[in-house]
Amino acid sequence: MQTTLSEEARSIARADEAESILRACVHCGFCNATCPTYQVLGNELDGPRGRIYLIKQMLEGKPAGTKTQTHLDRCLTCRNCETTCPSGVRYHTLLDIGRAELERRTERPVKERLLRAGLRRVVPNPALFGTLLKAGQALRPLVPRTLREKIPASSSASSPRPPVRHARRMLMLEGCVQPALSPNTNAATARVLDKFGISVTPAPQAGCCGATEYHLNAQDNGLDRARRNIDAWWPAIEAGAEAIVLTASGCGAFVKEYGDLLRGDPIYAKRAQRVSELARDLVEVLSAEPLDALRPGVANESGRSGNAGRIAVHCPCTLQHAQKLGGAVEALMRRLGFDLTDVENGHLCCGSAGTYSITQPQIARTLRDNKLDALEAGSPDTIVTANIGCQTHLNGAGRTPVQHWIELVDATLTHL
Repeated sequence: MQTTLSEEARSIARADEAESILRACVHCGFCNATCPTYQVLGNELDGPRGRIYLIKQMLEGKPAGTKTQTHLDRCLTCRNCETTCPSGVRYHTLLDIGRAELERRTERPVKERLLRAGLRRVVPNPALFGTLLKAGQALRPLVPRTLREKIPASSSASSPRPPVRHARRMLMLEGCVQPALSPNTNAATARVLDKFGISVTPAPQAGCCGATEYHLNAQDNGLDRARRNIDAWWPAIEAGAEAIVLTASGCGAFVKEYGDLLRGDPIYAKRAQRVSELARDLVEVLSAEPLDALRPGVANESGRSGNAGRIAVHCPCTLQHAQKLGGAVEALMRRLGFDLTDVENGHLCCGSAGTYSITQPQIARTLRDNKLDALEAGSPDTIVTANIGCQTHLNGAGRTPVQHWIELVDATLTHL
């Protein structure tokens, strides 16, 4: 696509990158066929092709205001369009550049500014988030339905983690909301890895991955969190940690981009690249281990796993489109003998998308209901996922229970 950036646009830090991405787009429209918001709203400007044109016009000097902001805000950043695109357009990168520039030019209404500031303050702070979650759980029957859906009645109980006792050691990002919403997820991960002779080395100073702030247009704050995590992990990396395990696919997608996002930082560029190289989603780590040796003990005579019943796997967008690991969880669960249902339209987003379900609740609820209809079509006893945001969002509907897949594996392996 031909484009000529304005002098104002050429002054922004990533102007050349934006222009290169714009020129890669051939305007074919294949992206609209798999875009969740285009499927729901049917508006060209609520699909990737339309949003690319809005960003192009803004960077070429055309007026851009609240209308453009509305359409860019409605994007889930699910990256389904990138999986579909035959030209390899890095849409999410262009969107980040466009959103940041539009945020600089256009002032949001006070209500939106307060909401976004509150999310940036609360979500990346585990202690504050945990305190507010407990208060919300205590007052849950009294709060409005839309907020009540975001507050689980209780958090999953967590059993003790094994001590660090193996020569093989990996780091694990604890995350910001997962320790409060689902504390058993990381504990279950440590127990399962322990069975394969892998110890999880704690790094308490590593907190939120930075994605929440970065995608709410506080990009400098998000990158500062990335730098703090790199500093927290670096001593263990130098000591020989073989990987950084990510149990939330949204965090995994962002940490794997540290190297790209900080490539221009003279102090952190090399270390950020090394961190991204070491980052592994949990399914990548376990898939490389000798799981088949456990299968006879896990599966019963029918070849199905213990008391787990039928399972539907929800593959988060950050796992299948960002990390390109679609089908990996399903393959691992089948290796362990679990009975999986078929799920139609598994490529479509559930509507969670970080804080999207809070900033765009109506679209998020529609996408959630559509996703649950697809997941429940095979009458599963439980649904498993790989991302805490998706888990909480889907559970908010009060339908089939949803948990992280590692908890199911852990519960089964404990009986061996």
